Amino acid sequence: MGKLDGKVAFISGLARNQGRSHAVTLAEEGADIIGFDICRKIDTSCHTGATEEDLAETVRLVEALGRRIVVSVADVRQYDQVQAAFAKGLDALGRCDIVLANAGIFASGKFWEIELDAWQEMIDINLTGVWHTVRAAAPTMIAQNEGGAIVITGSTESLKGMANTASYSAAKHGLTGLMRTMANELGEYGIRVNTVNPTCVETDMVLNRTVFELFRPDLTDPTRAEVSPSFAATNIIPIDFIPPRVVSDAILYLVSDTGKYITGVPLPVDAGFVTK
Repeated sequence: MGKLDGKVAFISGLARNQGRSHAVTLAEEGADIIGFDICRKIDTSCHTGATEEDLAETVRLVEALGRRIVVSVADVRQYDQVQAAFAKGLDALGRCDIVLANAGIFASGKFWEIELDAWQEMIDINLTGVWHTVRAAAPTMIAQNEGGAIVITGSTESLKGMANTASYSAAKHGLTGLMRTMANELGEYGIRVNTVNPTCVETDMVLNRTVFELFRPDLTDPTRAEVSPSFAATNIIPIDFIPPRVVSDAILYLVSDTGKYITGVPLPVDAGFVTK
């Protein structure tokens, strides 16, 4: 018996990295999956984008666990695409109990140097895209009248500002307020809403030249080994990066019965980054 037998989860940005880890973790506990990913690079982001091959691998991994999965290629900025991806999965799987609003990008720069289109793209994906994802699924969850759980992927930058991350921090701080409002509005329906707020996760969003140079501006194109001590120094527990599965396990706690009385909480999964 899994913790999520009979449940269906709707996940944005599930082609790789954290999203894939979340899909597999929930599938291991019995959940079926609806999901989508844009499957291309976002112009203003500093990291590579997922591919349709990545999405196919997530499908393979979930199906290898004996679970059903329905995926789409969709842009979280376009509500009609998000709604269509959700409807496709709902038609096939019949319900939705869990939403993981996970899709996001990272870019850096001093606030006065960020280009206007880059600012807007960050807000459109990391903040409005989360609203799109939850908005698409919430009416179904309310109509089911069986409760449910929503977890938004925030960041330590949802809770603590950091230089060179103005657009990212603004969007992620916005998610904290959005989550708290959603928790108040959905509580009467037994639907809980929380955020997880990781420190640097071992993903393409973090493991790239732009982010490495933020931590070691004294070096040109630093290696992972060269930046590792600087990353570890930001956390109370002196680790450089956390694996995606650590975030997935926190999400599993929040969406299963173990977290049934937890709502409105911005949960740090951060090795003490925010406290330090």
